[in-house]
Amino acid sequence: MKPAIKITKTNQSRINEVDFDNIPFGRVFSDHMFVADYYDGQWQDYRIVPFANFEIHPASMVLHYGQSIFEGMKASVSQSGKAMFLSPELHAQRLNTSAERMCMPTFPEEVFLEALHALVNLDQAWIPPQTGSALYIRPLMFATDEFIGVKPSHNYRMLIFTGPVGPYYPKPVSLLAEDKYIRAAVGGVGAAKTAGNYAASLLPARLANEKGYDQVLWLDGKDFKYVQEVGTMNIFFVLNGKVITPPTDENTILKGITRKMAIQILEDNGYQVEVRKLSMDEIVEAYNKGQFQEAFGTGTAAVVAKVSKVAYKDMVMELDQNTAKIGQVIKDHIDGLRNGTVADKWNWIVPVKEMAAVEL
Repeated sequence: MKPAIKITKTNQSRINEVDFDNIPFGRVFSDHMFVADYYDGQWQDYRIVPFANFEIHPASMVLHYGQSIFEGMKASVSQSGKAMFLSPELHAQRLNTSAERMCMPTFPEEVFLEALHALVNLDQAWIPPQTGSALYIRPLMFATDEFIGVKPSHNYRMLIFTGPVGPYYPKPVSLLAEDKYIRAAVGGVGAAKTAGNYAASLLPARLANEKGYDQVLWLDGKDFKYVQEVGTMNIFFVLNGKVITPPTDENTILKGITRKMAIQILEDNGYQVEVRKLSMDEIVEAYNKGQFQEAFGTGTAAVVAKVSKVAYKDMVMELDQNTAKIGQVIKDHIDGLRNGTVADKWNWIVPVKEMAAVEL
């Protein structure tokens, strides 16, 4: 049965305040947001309301014990002007995987998808038409019990809000392989998209920035030997013609949805993709032999970001961007899907449904 979502429209849109040719990433927000609350053992009170602040109790458990998870998605418009998502059901599933790991209630996937359609349908004028730009979608779930004590909350809030964004990385990024701090260890929460993972990454990222690098390349938490991921994306290396990316089966790496698509796109285009452990020693050896040809990251925000150089200990490996072609194959394919110029053979594209607004 279709979930009932009550809709209250804003009295005054803010869209005329936005310069769509100059959008700072993550600082501009659309007119409406979806809200739901979990209490009495179930999710309820599904509603779309004008985007606004809300009050939070000082003892709200999320502030003290970190039960907070989120997702990152995008909606775009085709050349014909049709709004669309890219595999939204995978984001619903991953949100619930994060919820289970963080001892939080799962959110009904059918409600999640219906809320996405209703919200983006309402605010689809906020989707920027420029190639590489999109409407960023941020689902967020957090604990709301007003209690000081280490235990799972009984009550939670679910939000979905949106905002127009331009490209996340306008130029190739430089990476510093981290050999002191770790992002995740086997048995930890590395595969969950939870707030604490990102908080723990901020100091190493700042230290990397101070050394002149854009992002941290995380290594395994035991031996500091094997590649895991980058602070904002999954990572791929091209060594001697082979595309290699680390496996996600130890739950130390986020199971990237763009990563999954990238593997499918590359294999369909005849590239050999190996999903396996990859050591920094192997990368250095390939570089010394002239066989380290390319590296790139994948993620919802970044889509595909080329890597300009990788630093490991005292070695800096510079990469020739003129020969970096494989990451561009993925980016062109995903951009083509979003603007409707590439055939959707895997049924990843989901058009935004026209919704009948039920106003309060």
